[in-house]
Amino acid sequence: MTVDSCTIRNTSFDFPGVQNVYHGKVRDVYDLGETLLMVASDRISAFDHILPKSIPYKGQVLNQIAYHFLQATRDIVPNWLQASPDPNVSVGLKAESIKIEMVIRGYLSGHAWRTYKAGGRVLCGVSMPEGLQENDKFPTPIITPTTKASEGHDMDIAVAEIISQGIVSQEDWNVLEKYTRALFARGTQMAAERGLILVDTKYEFGKVGNQIILIDEIHTPDSSRYFYADGYETRQAEGTPQPQLSKEFVREWLIAHGFQGLEGQEMPVMPDEFVWEISNRYIELFEIITGQSFVKADVANIEGRILANVETYLRLG
Repeated sequence: MTVDSCTIRNTSFDFPGVQNVYHGKVRDVYDLGETLLMVASDRISAFDHILPKSIPYKGQVLNQIAYHFLQATRDIVPNWLQASPDPNVSVGLKAESIKIEMVIRGYLSGHAWRTYKAGGRVLCGVSMPEGLQENDKFPTPIITPTTKASEGHDMDIAVAEIISQGIVSQEDWNVLEKYTRALFARGTQMAAERGLILVDTKYEFGKVGNQIILIDEIHTPDSSRYFYADGYETRQAEGTPQPQLSKEFVREWLIAHGFQGLEGQEMPVMPDEFVWEISNRYIELFEIITGQSFVKADVANIEGRILANVETYLRLG
């Protein structure tokens, strides 16, 4: 089975009632009027670029992990999800998107570490303590929002700028911060129960009328970083790397091959062996974080399977 034969990269479904289609970095969103239908493709992005090869079962993993966590956090914040008629598909409420991403970090990793290592001690207006090493835990999780760019890079932004630019009101910011910290606390608890550490993640919100709701995916390896709890303290004391379940290792592979999304850099093509390694890591995270066995969907004709399942859902719904 080749990579191309068992992945879904681009979609162009003609679902009943579709008014518009938006093709994101990894998901294709079909506007059905009052609801949205999201198809999780097998595309993978890094440094705000879509990589040339798709990852088998990645869309199914992301969709089903997001479903797991959206169901498990409804008591904290209302969310958009209504149904999942196919392993790669979610259907839910259409909301007016709030144009910031709520990034929350419990540990000094990834972008925060790269900033810190370069001498920066302030990220998005938030001070980071002196004397930390990579992957150390922050005394209190920090929120480092970014603007949501329709094209190109998302940009770091401080809370004061968000308010002064009128992106959200102070009242709405207070709600977003409250929800973000509560969701991160729940995600941290759920990860700990599975022997993991939720390092950092991001949440996206929207409005239905005046109500703020959680939208998009949450706590997936595309939006989150996880460490293994077992041995974390020992590795920190010894200064050795923390193995992680996220797509940071994909970024690290790209960096090692001369690509960080900068102008003039050529995107390297991943060998199939590495593509399957990524696929296996996504499946591993699903099983660890949910405690469920991953059941691979039939990929002989993914487009046909999705179309049949969605049309059945819409007809019965």
